[in-house]
Amino acid sequence: MISFRSMQTDDLQDLLIIEQMNSFSPWTSSQFTEAHNYISVLLCESVVIGFVALTQSYDQAELQNFSIHRDYQNLGYGKRLLDFAFQHLSRDVKTIFLEVRVSNFTAIRLYHNLGFEEIGNRRDYYQTEFGREDALIMSVDINGS
Repeated sequence: MISFRSMQTDDLQDLLIIEQMNSFSPWTSSQFTEAHNYISVLLCESVVIGFVALTQSYDQAELQNFSIHRDYQNLGYGKRLLDFAFQHLSRDVKTIFLEVRVSNFTAIRLYHNLGFEEIGNRRDYYQTEFGREDALIMSVDINGS
């Protein structure tokens, strides 16, 4: 059984583990602590298996960070978490933006399936093991629904 809730202080270690297993440049403990007010977590049988950090400003939202534990990837949990987070945005939000590594094909496919479109790129945005990597900028209009 899965459930969703806001991040709690006790979740920090679980989020750091998930982030470190999936990100070349993982968020730090202090970044999670500073962002805790806009982080939702996904639980499976009361175990944290994913999180999403989604900020809102007026009529826009930005997906700041999103990750699912490796053992639960490609099983639909990421889509369910994003659907939950997007449904809980303010009605004023009309557009959601995100940046994603050009090499993160799994995430790009998920975002396309959720209606996101590529609107630009940021050259050399992400650090990699071998240098720098571009980011795709994507957005989706949700028309306040």
